[in-house]
Amino acid sequence: MTPVTEEALHSLDATADPRLRELLTALVRHLHAFADETRLTRREWEAAIRFLTATGQTCTDTRQEFILLSDVLGLSMLVETINSDGHGGTESTVLGPFHMTESPERALGADIDLVGGGEPCVVTGRVLSTDGTPLPGAVIDVWQADDQGYYDVQRPDVQPPGNGRGLFTTDAEGAFRFRTCVPSSYPIPTDGPVGDLLRATGRHPYRPAHIHFIASAAGHASVTTHIFVAGDPYLESDAVFAVKQSLVRDFTPTDDASLAEEFGVPNPFRHARIDLVLEPS
Repeated sequence: MTPVTEEALHSLDATADPRLRELLTALVRHLHAFADETRLTRREWEAAIRFLTATGQTCTDTRQEFILLSDVLGLSMLVETINSDGHGGTESTVLGPFHMTESPERALGADIDLVGGGEPCVVTGRVLSTDGTPLPGAVIDVWQADDQGYYDVQRPDVQPPGNGRGLFTTDAEGAFRFRTCVPSSYPIPTDGPVGDLLRATGRHPYRPAHIHFIASAAGHASVTTHIFVAGDPYLESDAVFAVKQSLVRDFTPTDDASLAEEFGVPNPFRHARIDLVLEPS
């Protein structure tokens, strides 16, 4: 350990919060070890500072470039994995950088695709406790890209605010349903520092098609997760490392006029099902 590392670590000794002291001590120790191991040059250090500065400057009210950076480095998914208890609940995955606006409250069965033009789809499911008990009154926050691969905040001139988003409350059986379009795989934004990083490392920017969920219920830990469209070409190479096999779902082609009428969609349509299982808190 270098003398400067020892001094930097000792400077944290008076930190009152034990957890903050633990985190900062580990951070300083690993940062110094990284610089020492790689023999970091001044030019490289300056380039890193410029990169982080540019990352912060790219953030807006509707874009979180630091979350995107965390995602593409695998840190977001690692944190999710570390914090998952694995006691029978639905597996969690990354929040992503586009949960930046409040989802509008919608009635069960409502259509979150306000633009139209994509392949019609119905998503149904239940929110359950780990023992299989339905959870009525659970809240499901849903958001997704459109059939072109864009979120509403990315193209406000094309999509109205709240397109592809909805806040639903489960019925007495813990069930929920909503109408939408089949989402598309899409590239994460590459016009900022994270895009420069991907290009420098020869990586593609694509995410497989998916729909985001946050499910919460009284007395239970909430879960942040996705469902991924089975057969998507990017399932094995998600740019943010977030695919879990348990979250891949068939968006089944359905040709049933009576069922289409019940759901309020054109026939034929796609139908996806997901039960969201929450662990008691």
